[in-house]
Amino acid sequence: MKAGEAVETWLEWMARERRSSMRTVAAYRHDLGLALGFLTDHLGGEPDLAALGKLKVADLRAWLAHETARTEQKPTRRVVTTDGRARSRARRLSALRSFFRYLAERYGIENPAPQLLAAPKTRKRLPRPLSREDALKAPEDIAALSHTTEGAVRDEALFMLLYGAGLRIGEALDLDCRDLGGAGDGLLRIVGKGGRERIVPLLPAVVTALEAWRRVHPAPSPDAPLFTGVRGGRLQAPVARRAMQTWREQAGLSSSATPHALRHSFATHMLEGGADLRSIQELLGHASLSTTQVYTLADERHLLSVWRSAHPMAGGMPEATVTDGKAGKKI
Repeated sequence: MKAGEAVETWLEWMARERRSSMRTVAAYRHDLGLALGFLTDHLGGEPDLAALGKLKVADLRAWLAHETARTEQKPTRRVVTTDGRARSRARRLSALRSFFRYLAERYGIENPAPQLLAAPKTRKRLPRPLSREDALKAPEDIAALSHTTEGAVRDEALFMLLYGAGLRIGEALDLDCRDLGGAGDGLLRIVGKGGRERIVPLLPAVVTALEAWRRVHPAPSPDAPLFTGVRGGRLQAPVARRAMQTWREQAGLSSSATPHALRHSFATHMLEGGADLRSIQELLGHASLSTTQVYTLADERHLLSVWRSAHPMAGGMPEATVTDGKAGKKI
């Protein structure tokens, strides 16, 4: 089997079994395409599985160096920062490592070279949640921009679900009508990244919005998509993103106000309300607690407030000053 065929098989597996988003699959196809293009020239022909198993760290370093040089020489209107280039390199390395793990599991092709490459250090991107006020009014305001009554009911239910339960946009749009079977009990079964299942509780306001949408759903058979588009098929994520983009532009919000920002808002506002990280981890469906801990980094004020109120030695402590590298911020 040639490497290109193996890549396509892997990408199909990622989409079907791992439930990776279309954006992730497209990014991985692009990155692996670059790698195979370089290796084909580097080795004098498209490699097969046996050749992939014999690649050395030096071969892969040569590819990453080639991509770095190509990116720096490529004319672009965008300003590419050092951190941006490091993120691109890290993503390509992640794609390569995932592909080689698949080769080992599926075809027995063991090659430690991708794991031996040093990953570039990048700055951790902090979540950018909406304010409580904006997050609360987003579903109703977005719904008001719909051109049809049916679309308004659908959009309110969708965005209520994103903020009220912390779902990813892909998770919400993958739901079928049958998945609402337990919604009357205030629970919803979600299949997230990596096929991991979790049960999320639904607030009464979210249940009410979902039931209102189910009553006007054009074809609410059990196997039908829960959220449908104008032609009756499954609603696509770009359509939902455009609806929120229209609202944020009218509301004067930044470009960070996206459907995923509602998930960040859910986690941030839960943390501010006193929820513990383990509970938030379970609700978000994070495989690792370290992924959830980023929300504590994004809210220094809350973190220090909890520290001062919870630690027995902190009684009567004055407010602390946190330095963010540019100026001191009083917390």
